[in-house]
Amino acid sequence: MLHPIATTAAKPTLTWDEVLNWLVNAGWKVLAIVGIVVGALLLSWLLRIIIRRIVAQIVSGAKSKANVEDTQALERSPLAAVRVVQRTRTLGSILTNIANVTIVIVAVILVVNTIDSDIIGSFTLLTAALGAGLGFGAQNIVKDVLNGIFIVAEDQIGIGDVVDLGLATGIVESVSVRITQVRDVNGTLWYVRNGEVTRIGNMSLGWSRVIVDLAVPVDANIDEVEAAMVDAAKGLAKDPKWRTRIIEQPEMWGLESVSGDALVIRLVMKTRAGAKDDVARELRMRLKHAIDELGIRLPQLNSITLAGFEAAQRVRGANPPKTKPSPVAGAAERPVWKAKKNGKDTPSS
Repeated sequence: MLHPIATTAAKPTLTWDEVLNWLVNAGWKVLAIVGIVVGALLLSWLLRIIIRRIVAQIVSGAKSKANVEDTQALERSPLAAVRVVQRTRTLGSILTNIANVTIVIVAVILVVNTIDSDIIGSFTLLTAALGAGLGFGAQNIVKDVLNGIFIVAEDQIGIGDVVDLGLATGIVESVSVRITQVRDVNGTLWYVRNGEVTRIGNMSLGWSRVIVDLAVPVDANIDEVEAAMVDAAKGLAKDPKWRTRIIEQPEMWGLESVSGDALVIRLVMKTRAGAKDDVARELRMRLKHAIDELGIRLPQLNSITLAGFEAAQRVRGANPPKTKPSPVAGAAERPVWKAKKNGKDTPSS
């Protein structure tokens, strides 16, 4: 009787050479991973030092020009170079974060490629899917960060500015990449996302204009009232306490409106950006005293802020620039008609 012969597959056995080769390859991969991590840390440290030194150099340069020792004193300097310091520090932190994130991503990809180059393709697809998901879910955060970078880089607002962000109006206390903190006149601190800001009205840059409307009785002498108002405003502009806050001499814009009860006369004065309210209060008080000396009773005395079409067209100095008309093609061939001569129109030669 024949017995079937049992056949079993021979189990592969590892030789010492294969084990040593595997250990050597694993060791090299570990060394490569350690080298990548150490290189990434060194590169991040080096970039952080370079960015910090650039920021410190710009800050020290702004302080040396203002001849101050600290940033708080810089805020009170006439050069107002604190905006450069704030913007530079914010951009420095942004660049540092971007550099760190980029280095981490590159280091992770290199480590995965070192472990097994075959899975880098699937890893790329996985990261792309995760990136798409995060981008869709965190698109508001990305919008806030990008808008914040442009706000800081373009110096649209700075700490201490009086701004109107549409969502909140007040003094800026902090400007970060994602959030801007604004404290209003009631003391409420508003956190405004940069991505929600579609317009910015900065009332602390350049210059401001005080606009005072003075209402006088309809039977008042307008020329006499205007002369008294201009004299009072010029006296304010020459006062040593106030002349540093006033940029130009006052302007009399004249009769603004006429009603059955009063005539409204407008006077304006150009001031420094941060001195508008103080100058307006002092100007109203001096105008009141000047009109009282004339023996005229004031129905009202208002300080107004123009907006909309009024702010764009009626304010002198803010009109759109005038341009020359564009020449029309073929105009040279058309005759230019002169005025009527003897009842007939004659073309010019």
